Amino acid sequence: MDGETQSLESIINTNLGGKDLEEFNRIYYGRKNHHEVDLKESSIAAAKDNDFEIAAYAFPAKKESTRPPRIVKVAVIQHSIAVPTDRPVNEQKNAILAKVKKIIDVAGQEGVNILCFQELWNMPFAFCTREKQPWCEFAESAEDGPTTRFLRELCIKYAMVIVSSILERDEKHADIIWNTAVVISDTGSVIGKHRKNHIPRVGDFNESNYYMEGNTGHPVFATRYGKIGINICFGRHHVLNWMMFGQNGAEIVFNPSATIAAEAGSEYMWNIEARNAAITNCYFTAAINRVGYEEFPNEFTSADGKPAHKDLGLFYGSSYFCGPDGVRCPGLSRNRDGLLIAVVDLNMNRQIRDRRCYYMTQRLDMYVESLKRVLDLDFKPQVVNETEK
Repeated sequence: MDGETQSLESIINTNLGGKDLEEFNRIYYGRKNHHEVDLKESSIAAAKDNDFEIAAYAFPAKKESTRPPRIVKVAVIQHSIAVPTDRPVNEQKNAILAKVKKIIDVAGQEGVNILCFQELWNMPFAFCTREKQPWCEFAESAEDGPTTRFLRELCIKYAMVIVSSILERDEKHADIIWNTAVVISDTGSVIGKHRKNHIPRVGDFNESNYYMEGNTGHPVFATRYGKIGINICFGRHHVLNWMMFGQNGAEIVFNPSATIAAEAGSEYMWNIEARNAAITNCYFTAAINRVGYEEFPNEFTSADGKPAHKDLGLFYGSSYFCGPDGVRCPGLSRNRDGLLIAVVDLNMNRQIRDRRCYYMTQRLDMYVESLKRVLDLDFKPQVVNETEK
């Protein structure tokens, strides 16, 4: 990834300073001070030794008279694959697990309570190839597959809740495949799972070659540390998807993703969507994206008029957190593995709801009736023309 821009933050910090940098931070991030959190020297050393970035930021709430603070330490991991995609499936998977375990260990020693990975973190994002083999071999049971078993031990060791996005093999229903986020408790038990609601079909890139829209609705998982939802990747483009996690009581919604910086990619939208969702729904959001180029053995096309190629494009990382007030932290880099930690006070969610009254004023009744009409076969858009009386 030589020659790639490191991050938006690196551009800003190189070219701005003093009052100009403070003003940029105030206008863009929502506060002049990023509220950086001190990290352990051992964590910084481990990150250096294992070549990953580490950063931590606080999202404090105002002190209340009737409720104590609800401080939760949340983290996300972004990373590249570990070995070439022409290696055997188990070798690829085990190499990723070994690599990421070093980052999880650092999260554990930093006292992280809830950790989320990027979309389908334990495999290459092979769906661009449209080949079934060997990629379907990465699919495994959500409840007792090797990845879940691997993570259970770490959940117990660090008293940590982990959200693990995997390719699920549903052994109870004809071995069909789903794109699934598994929520593993700090006790090591599987609390539940959520299957991806919205499946992209963009040109030649069509994930429904492998799995279809999920059937789990918008579950919110009540963990020891707070209520969490998972809006998997393409679901971030759908406003109602974000909304329903809020309606079901989510306090933090993770967006594990795999998205690229190509011409038809999403990088210019990346800094907006999870942030908009946090503002609109008055909850914390975490946007997580993978890193690097992933080259496959066989060429494929992407319906973009370009010659066949072997990689989809740059997965640009840039993972970040945002608070319910719309204040966000700097993102991780575009081209390095990383661990990003947020120390959040969940009391902020209700404080912002009381202040902005979005839920009180949202008019769900009106939209329900409007959507019913939209779904009618004889629907006529509510358009008023100048010539009409």
